[in-house]
Amino acid sequence: MTEVLPLTAADRCDRCGAQAYVRVTLGEGLELYFCAHHSKAHSDKLHQVALNIHDETTKLAVG
Repeated sequence: MTEVLPLTAADRCDRCGAQAYVRVTLGEGLELYFCAHHSKAHSDKLHQVALNIHDETTKLAVG
């Protein structure tokens, strides 16, 4: 099993450039990064095509 690396502040959303909290792995190792807003907006389609979705949006929870 491959180790899943955590997302960092340097990982940016491919749609808007905000900090990414979701990494979507597609075929051939292609990865897309999304902020919480855009991952939610495209969630249905991403779940149809993704091999893996690494979601760290729980880091945004207000405690």
